[in-house]
Parts: sequence; C-alpha cells; structure tokens
Amino acid sequence: MKITPYGAAGGEVTGSAYLVETDSASVLIDCGLFQGGKDAAARNRAPLGCKVAELDAVVLTHGHLDHTGRLPLLAKAGYSGPVYATPATIEMTGLILRDSAKIQSQDIERQNRKRERAGESPLEPLYSLAEAEQVLLQLQPATLEESFDVAPGIRARMIEAGHMLGSASIELAVREGGRERLVAFSGDLGPTNAPILKHAETFPKADAVFLETTYGDRDHRPFRETAIEFFEIIKQAVAAGGKILVPTFAVGRAQLLTMLLAYAFRKGLVKPIPVFLDSPMAIEAWKIYERHVELFDDEMLQFIHDGSVRKDLATMKPSVTAEDSKKINDIIGSCLVMAGSGMCTAGRILHHFKQNLWKPETHVIIVGYQAYGSLGRRLVEGEKMVKIFGEQIAVKAHIHTLGGFSAHAGQTDLLKWFEPLAGGRPLVVLTHGEDGPRRELAKQIQQRHGLKPLLPGLREVIEV
Repeated sequence: MKITPYGAAGGEVTGSAYLVETDSASVLIDCGLFQGGKDAAARNRAPLGCKVAELDAVVLTHGHLDHTGRLPLLAKAGYSGPVYATPATIEMTGLILRDSAKIQSQDIERQNRKRERAGESPLEPLYSLAEAEQVLLQLQPATLEESFDVAPGIRARMIEAGHMLGSASIELAVREGGRERLVAFSGDLGPTNAPILKHAETFPKADAVFLETTYGDRDHRPFRETAIEFFEIIKQAVAAGGKILVPTFAVGRAQLLTMLLAYAFRKGLVKPIPVFLDSPMAIEAWKIYERHVELFDDEMLQFIHDGSVRKDLATMKPSVTAEDSKKINDIIGSCLVMAGSGMCTAGRILHHFKQNLWKPETHVIIVGYQAYGSLGRRLVEGEKMVKIFGEQIAVKAHIHTLGGFSAHAGQTDLLKWFEPLAGGRPLVVLTHGEDGPRRELAKQIQQRHGLKPLLPGLREVIEV
C-alpha cells in the first residue's frame, strides 16, 4: 500500500491528513486545516492533492480543527461518502466546523470592506456554514475498541488517545496480496498525568506506525508543579490589581482550566475571583462533556461526586454575546478571562489583548502549543511590539508559558506509547511535529530500538 501525508509533515504540525491507498481502496485519515504562519491560508486554498472521487471513506482521530478543518472542502470537491468518528468526536467536529465557518465568514466580510474601499474584487470564504453542514451529515459513529469495515479490504479499530474528548488512535487492518498488514496512526496523544480524560492506550503490534511528535524533544513540567505555578500567578496578578488573560482552546483546555479553578476554590488554594469564560464555543463544549462522562477518568468522577462544582464556580460567568465580552473591559480590578483562540490567531482574546497587553499589571498565561508564526508564538518568543487589528500594541504585560497543561504527550509518554510496538520492528514514520522535535524523537527511537524512523516531507509517498 501507499500512504501519503497531505499535511502535518515536513516539519509542519497542523493540517493532519494521510491518504492510504491499496489496489482496491482509498481511505483518508483526518483532513485538517493548516494553522499559523503567513502561508497557511494559501495552503488551505490549494487543491487537496488526493483524488476525492476515488475516496472510499474518511476516518477521524479527533475533532480539533487541524484534524477536521478541511472536511468541508472534500464535500465541495464532490465527496459524499462516510466520515467515521467516535460519537464524542462527531459532536465536537460539528461544534468546531460550525465555528470555523462562522469565523471565516466574519473575517472575509472585514477584508472585503477594506477591498471594496480599495477598489478590489471581493474574496470568498474557504467554505460556508452550509458547506460545513453538508459534510457533517456524512459523519458516522464508530465505537472504541470495536473493529468495523471502512473500505474493500480495510478494517479500522479505534482506541482511547487521551488527547481531547472522543480522541482516538486508529489501527487499519489492510488485506492486500494475500496478507494482512496493520498500520497504526497515533493521532494526537494525551499526557498520562492530565486530569479529566482517561489515559491513552496503545496497540500490541503493527507493521507501520505513524507517530505524532509535537513534543518529541522534551517532557512537560509535571502537572502538579504547573498547577501550583498557575495559582501563584493568579495571586500575583490579584495583588497587582491586573487582569489575567488566558488564550484558551475552547475544547479541552477551557474545561481543564475550569476544573482546576474549581479545585483551587474548593480547597482554598486561591481566593475566588471573577472568572469569565469568554467563549460561546467553550460553553457549548461543556455541554458535550456533560453528555460523555463515560470518557472521564476515575479521579474526575470522584471529584464530581465529592462536591458541587457549580458552587465551586459561583464567581464564574459565561460570556455568550459580543456585548458580554465587551463588558469585561469595564471590570475594575482583577479577573481571569479565558477566551479563544488558543493560538491567538483570531477570536475574542485579540480584543482583550488590544485593551490590556500594554498595561504592566496585566498577566498573560499561555497554556498550549503555539504554532510558528502565530501571535501566541511571538508573545512566547518575547516580541515587544505586536500588531492587532492593524494597530501596533506594546507588550508590557507579564507573559507566562505553562507547558504542563499541554494536551499533547511529552517525549517520555510518546516513547512509552511506542514501546509495545517496537518488538515487531515496524516501519516508523514521524509526523505532526517541527523538525527539531521530530529529529530528537527519531534519535531516541533509533538508540533504544535500533529502528531508523522516516521523517517524510509533505506529499512524500511512503510504501508499506
């Protein structure tokens, strides 16, 4: 068979998509959006590369935009077949794609007003809400641990990946030429010490392994230490009377931080302060979490059982409308604001940055991966002046980076996930990581197991 990465390769983290081709079938694993960097928009508008008319099925690892965001383009190109995902991923994908279409429409409207004044022709969004809705009708549920047919000669099985609600690693059993080969796609793996979700599982064997490497060169700070630092930053900001701005991924990170605050307030570790969940998407995501408690780990279930989370979070207010969001600017004194987008590339966090980045009493807490070229990445790297909505804003706020809240496995967890597969001496393909992390994880795998992983470029064909 041939497997071709149409994203998340060549040192790229986003845009995950793998085309699996045999003599009788064609299956796509994920179809994600490129994010961050000046050329992301151009790459998203480029042809998908795969022959859409020949696709038998699409299988999703999880609902994040960099794994699902180009699905509507498949529908636009004529794909009408099934898109398999876990039930929770189906719900999350619906939430995320609808939000993506809405943001694109708003961004294009803003750009077109400028283009009209400049006498330039209008642009079209990458896809519309109607086109997103079209592909959502093609989503079909798949149960964790159960094998199912996806195409002639290809069966799939999903197991828990621990990365976000509904996330899965995928095993394809491919029968071709009288023999069966197993191909494992890790998808995005979660760290073993993160709360709320069950830990990632792994496969016993595989002939080929496609492994993510987002943090292949390092481990995160222990979660407990990171939580303690998070609480200390809140105390510092409150003492200075400044706002605490947290660019937050609406799915996963928002829920993690909310439960962490509930824990801190319940245990008296932090005095309750005004908290604003300034993200309609995160608010809706919470409702999906509440419908899938079967995916929670034992500690999370016990925490819910032991007290009233609603009472713990009495000082938290959801900000649904734009007017709700604007009113946060009128708050005198300290408050904590969680707002999207997580990489600071769009959304309400930009408005809060414009109002507060130039104030030295402000604290910004970066709690997730920041893609190369994104505003979040530039803040992490210490830029002192950034442009927001066309205006130069001085960065005088305190910028904190807390890697221990990452939803991605660090190097030790990645190697631990791969360990049971190493004995079968599979073909190892490292993707979904910048070149530094990919090379370092490749080095570790070669030293420990005597296997030399492939580090493919974008659209580089891999034969299994």
